[in-house]
Amino acid sequence: MDQKIIDQIEAVVGKDGYSVEPSVLYTYGFDASIFHRTPDIVVQPRSTEQVSEIMKIAYANDIPVTPRGSGTGLCGAAVPIKGGIVMAMQRMNHVLNISVADLWVDVEAGVIYNDLNNELSKYGFFFPPSPGSAEACQVGGMVATNASGMRAVKYGATRDFVLGLTFVKADGEIVRCGTRTIKDASGYQLARLLCGSEGTLGVITEITLKLTTKPKKSASCLCCFSNVEDAGRCISAIIAKPLIPASCELMDSVSINAVNKARGNPLPDCGALCIVEVDGETDEVIDRDLKIVEEVANSIGPIAVIPTKDKKLIAQWTDARKSVMTSLSALKPGCSSVSLADDMGVPVSQVPKAVKAFGEIADKYNVTIATYGHASDGNLHTKMVIDPKDKDEWERGVKAVDEIFDVCIELGGTVTGEHGVGISKAPNYMKERASELSSIRAIKKAMDPKNILNPGKADQWEGSILRNLRYPCPEFM
Repeated sequence: MDQKIIDQIEAVVGKDGYSVEPSVLYTYGFDASIFHRTPDIVVQPRSTEQVSEIMKIAYANDIPVTPRGSGTGLCGAAVPIKGGIVMAMQRMNHVLNISVADLWVDVEAGVIYNDLNNELSKYGFFFPPSPGSAEACQVGGMVATNASGMRAVKYGATRDFVLGLTFVKADGEIVRCGTRTIKDASGYQLARLLCGSEGTLGVITEITLKLTTKPKKSASCLCCFSNVEDAGRCISAIIAKPLIPASCELMDSVSINAVNKARGNPLPDCGALCIVEVDGETDEVIDRDLKIVEEVANSIGPIAVIPTKDKKLIAQWTDARKSVMTSLSALKPGCSSVSLADDMGVPVSQVPKAVKAFGEIADKYNVTIATYGHASDGNLHTKMVIDPKDKDEWERGVKAVDEIFDVCIELGGTVTGEHGVGISKAPNYMKERASELSSIRAIKKAMDPKNILNPGKADQWEGSILRNLRYPCPEFM
């Protein structure tokens, strides 16, 4: 990057507000996806005004800007695929205002999810989406990807809690959109448009979130089955009862075996399982809902049904479920768990068909695929275990991925339920949203006429996703 531009950036954020050190640049070329690209400079602003001044410099010089939270995303949305500036938001990490009487909180984009909930818990409230990276992910990144997690079936995703936000446009203009009211019927909803835009329309700097009360009681039920189709049937039957659980997690045999091998057998040995959580205000509500879960599970023909209020045991189950991705590499020495088809969504009633199809596709292409996820809202995760140095395994994996996504679209679903599009979903996202692409591109053109905000992602991606990989397969690096 030209030294004159670096000097201009330094004048805005100071010497400690940016870096061009090779080791720092390399580190910020990753997120948690399979991709990597080294940026030209990393900038860490401390205010919306600094973000605005940096964007003015970028706009005047046609420099790409990739906004970045904690880098926990799995799809490559925070990878600076065109180089340029990485706008890292971790220094904007303050909870600004909490108004429990009005049910809102103002935060800067770099606030960590768990830190926010620690503050809100003092008042008996919480921000529920519960992503798997809760201890690290930033709220701004959650908004940019419309993130969610285990509790979305009952409480909703991030977009359902965004009342308003402040963002900086490509040319540096600062925009405050939305309200601090629970209801808002005032025309176009820009705040909701920015939610899920993955940094392609603006740099989100502050957010106003709606609050909800934290439940006082909870319990869980572990339901074990001989096969994953029965586990899927159990989940859809619980929802149809009707009962909306706080969460309902699915794990297939590949996931269970990996966790047990890596973490010392915390789960029963079975073909598939569901971990169903219920919550509420009283023990009577918890007991009633737990009994319904038991009855539904027993009607499917389980191996075992284990209800409990034991917080230690529930924490063990939850930790085991959250460790699937990191445990999968234990299945095959020298292999890695990679995010290709990652978090597709299908209607809840179609979960049994989807998981059965995923297994058939894995057999067809001779690849190891783990299926797990937040199945009570139809949000399934698949991880593939491959030798990252083997070109053929990557290519077979992508063929399997394409068919998995095709199945989801045919079942009335989506290629991404909570992780976003980025790079890894881009080709299949364009297939899913074909009739919308002209409108999507028109919005992008209007808000970012020079195409400097996170360029090259989503509908702009061209060709195979097998390039710019972080793994040692020379053909794809």
